[in-house]
Amino acid sequence: MSQLVQLVTSEFANKFGAAPSYLLQAPGRVNLIGEHTDYNDGFVLPCAINFKTLAAANKRDDNVVRVLALDCDGQVDEFSVSQPISESPQLWANYIRGVVKYLLERGFQLGGADIAIAGDVPRGAGLSSSASLEVVIGQTFKALYQLDISQQDIALVGQQAENLFVGCNCGIMDQLISAKAEQQHASLIDCRTLETKAVPLPSGHSIVIVNSNKKRGLVDSEYNLRREQCEQASAILGVKALRDVDWQQFEAKQHLLPPVTLQRARHVVSENERTQQAAIAMANNDMSRLQALMAESHQSMRDDFEITVPEIDLLVAIIKAEIGQRGGVRMTGGGFGGCVVAIVPDDMVQQVKQVVLREYPKRTGLTPDVFICSAEIGAGQHDMQLTDSVISAECAEVASCSEE
Repeated sequence: MSQLVQLVTSEFANKFGAAPSYLLQAPGRVNLIGEHTDYNDGFVLPCAINFKTLAAANKRDDNVVRVLALDCDGQVDEFSVSQPISESPQLWANYIRGVVKYLLERGFQLGGADIAIAGDVPRGAGLSSSASLEVVIGQTFKALYQLDISQQDIALVGQQAENLFVGCNCGIMDQLISAKAEQQHASLIDCRTLETKAVPLPSGHSIVIVNSNKKRGLVDSEYNLRREQCEQASAILGVKALRDVDWQQFEAKQHLLPPVTLQRARHVVSENERTQQAAIAMANNDMSRLQALMAESHQSMRDDFEITVPEIDLLVAIIKAEIGQRGGVRMTGGGFGGCVVAIVPDDMVQQVKQVVLREYPKRTGLTPDVFICSAEIGAGQHDMQLTDSVISAECAEVASCSEE
């Protein structure tokens, strides 16, 4: 039994006076390729990773929901599903309240619940701890009350909670991959239709994520500016979204676009094509092609979309120099700091980790976090037998309460 399972089950029993009947999980994620394409109705290629949020839960006989947040110093939130659900002064609680609110608005019949939550998705690393939390709460109420709700709709409820209740204008990728991922596969997601296609990861390779620990600046303002520039490009090109422009059409009409808008559109149009090609390369286990596409993606983010920083470019260069054509590496996430993702041959993983830990601090003064990841299954029942015994959690490490 893992420390995380020990923590959430034992603290649930300590707080609520009984062993939990249900233990649910929802993973974090990393996007392998397809950046800033989601809000342009385009394509992304994420996978779920072996970091997750767990929820231990029991039904209650009344309409009260009590939630114990172990990652937030044991804070507790309490509200009723029979009363209008309003915002909590505790930020973490709003992700939960939002999910419950929009489940109710969809007509689902819910009662009360006792829930304890804990996770090991690294906070602030862009690995989607918030979506993992939203999805596990949707999954918990699905299990407790036998809701007839699809995994896709659980993802949509999570996105709705984050957009409308928490106030973060995220796309659907994070929630959808957390809810629907297949083990040892990435998912090619069409962000317009929400169609997903499982794509096997290259055999003999691991996913290595490196958090630069470069403090991210300008993210919100620059993100909104990029969205505006993409919308401007779509309007000039006469399409609903840049997803509707192929490379041939872009080349024929690019003269209509102002210089900076042209750069932004060029990234999105080319990134959509790269993402679809990357899915084919992965399915064919064509690592040479995949690494070239990931390299082109990073160059496009750096030069056309202008969302990388020197520290991120350095990490990519360090890893690329080590793995050559045997693996791919690129920035992942919204940009202006954050993480890089690499697909690395299993026999080179430790070698890559060592060179990153040696060279990056030497050249930046920053200490990176290196996560060795596998592609995991999406949200559902955690595969362990719960017992009535209370398990000591004294050695469990509680993660930081800071938000992404």
